[in-house]
Amino acid sequence: MTMTLPGELASLGLKSPVLLAPMAGITDLPFRQIVAGFGAGLVVSEMVASQEMVQAKPGVRERAELGFGEAATAVQIAGREAHWMAEAARMVEANGARIIDINMGCPAKKVVNGYSGSALLRDLDHALRLIEAVVAAVRVPVTLKTRLGWDDRLHNAPELARRAEAAGIAMITIHGRTRCQFYKGHADWRAIAAVRDAVSIPVIANGDITCAASAKTARTQARASGVMIGRAIQGRPWLLSQIAAGLEGRAVPQPPRGSALAELAGRHVDAAFGFYGTALGGRVIRKHLGWYMQVGGTPAPLRREVLTAPPERLQACLRSAFDQPAVAA
Repeated sequence: MTMTLPGELASLGLKSPVLLAPMAGITDLPFRQIVAGFGAGLVVSEMVASQEMVQAKPGVRERAELGFGEAATAVQIAGREAHWMAEAARMVEANGARIIDINMGCPAKKVVNGYSGSALLRDLDHALRLIEAVVAAVRVPVTLKTRLGWDDRLHNAPELARRAEAAGIAMITIHGRTRCQFYKGHADWRAIAAVRDAVSIPVIANGDITCAASAKTARTQARASGVMIGRAIQGRPWLLSQIAAGLEGRAVPQPPRGSALAELAGRHVDAAFGFYGTALGGRVIRKHLGWYMQVGGTPAPLRREVLTAPPERLQACLRSAFDQPAVAA
């Protein structure tokens, strides 16, 4: 039986309830375009530091780069000062972003020590000043990604969500862990339901969703409008389309294998080289190739050959790397 897309998501221009999470060093333009090619409700850029973007710090603006005609794309910004957040939001809107996402969930020490990301869960008044500044600065929808709270004693995501909705936030994504959990233990999808009770805007469940079965469970327990997939997509850019098919009761498409997987990896290599240049692109793409080969069941000697090959030999090495029986994806 086909599942109807919630109107609250359709109103944001989304075509599927399965979204790609922002991931530092992973969800760059080449990867987002490959994921979007398989089908995604929304793809989100790497987190962009607002002040560094406005001040044109080298390497920062590339994280917010949008492709020609790229649809259903959000650019995620982070920061601790309302002025820089608003200016960055204006810039990414002018560059064509369809949605602007505010990061208040990153648990990394570097981000938290800069009073950004999930550090803002400890000061909701300041968090709201940032939200209000961004919403006032742009015309496109503004969304928010955060966690359940700072720690087990401070589960204040429902309060943040209520205040964020009143300030104009159009959708909120909740990772089902606190900041102090980082990525340990298991995401608490049931706890996200408290956020669902607090607001009328769409709530997206995030954390430990790896397949259609876990997506169904997370969505049910959280009573969420949709799900957001992060680490599980590494080496599997087709995963969102598989999960969407499972949620909608359609036949789940088979992942590419053998020569088809080699061709996909090769296109990703070409896209990385075109975006970053050969030298930097060759370094950036290595982690993705490692994940592709892990999924494809490439033997260790061939993996080493690919990961140490010079850029001009990568395509030839890829063809042999996937020319053998693949493990299940």
